[in-house]
Amino acid sequence: MGIGDGLVAISDDHKDDPLTISDAMKDVDSKAWQQAMDLEMDSMYSNQVWELVDLPEGVKPIGCKWIYKRKRGVAGRVETYKARLVAKGYTQKEGIDYEETFSPVAMLKSICILFIIMLQYLFNIYY
Repeated sequence: MGIGDGLVAISDDHKDDPLTISDAMKDVDSKAWQQAMDLEMDSMYSNQVWELVDLPEGVKPIGCKWIYKRKRGVAGRVETYKARLVAKGYTQKEGIDYEETFSPVAMLKSICILFIIMLQYLFNIYY
């Protein structure tokens, strides 16, 4: 489980994941969904994911939506409920909402250096 994972351990039979917040709140497991959303929001606050600012005049804010997923174990039973708050980035327009995009990419040279350091200290490499 990584930083920011909003997970709640519970179990159910094979149910479909909710598509909207109102579906989640009407679901039999609404308390588990609410707890997963609370964990996600707490994680976002503690990791300072955003900064609240005044909306500039004439600018339309980018919306967001909750994504819900029941995480199942090997036996097919629900082990955790996961809720993610995501931006509706598809509504953005280049030059208006953003100027450039960034995608982190590891250089092959950097990876080679990490392998050399690992071998130097005799760390085991599993793949």
